[in-house]
Amino acid sequence: MLTYKAMYKFLDEGVHAEVLDFPGVITCGDNLAEARRYLSSALVDMAETNLLQGEPLPQPDPDATDPDADLEEPIHLLLTAASRVVVVPEEAVRETA
Repeated sequence: MLTYKAMYKFLDEGVHAEVLDFPGVITCGDNLAEARRYLSSALVDMAETNLLQGEPLPQPDPDATDPDADLEEPIHLLLTAASRVVVVPEEAVRETA
């Protein structure tokens, strides 16, 4: 599990949300609960995109801060690996060999 730093700004039109130490993870919501939910989803999407493109994940920076933030808190990224196994009949292997 990696722990990044989330920040929130309360604006007239909603809540701006951003992961300070993972570039590109930015969203907004009508309220804090919605912004948190969207930010969690955006973090997972960006992490998966990085990995699919062969790029490393940014290292969390516990010192990351935004002086304009109304709220900062940890946001956790937990990725699980999955493998796919396809059983190929021996006949198919012999035919292509």
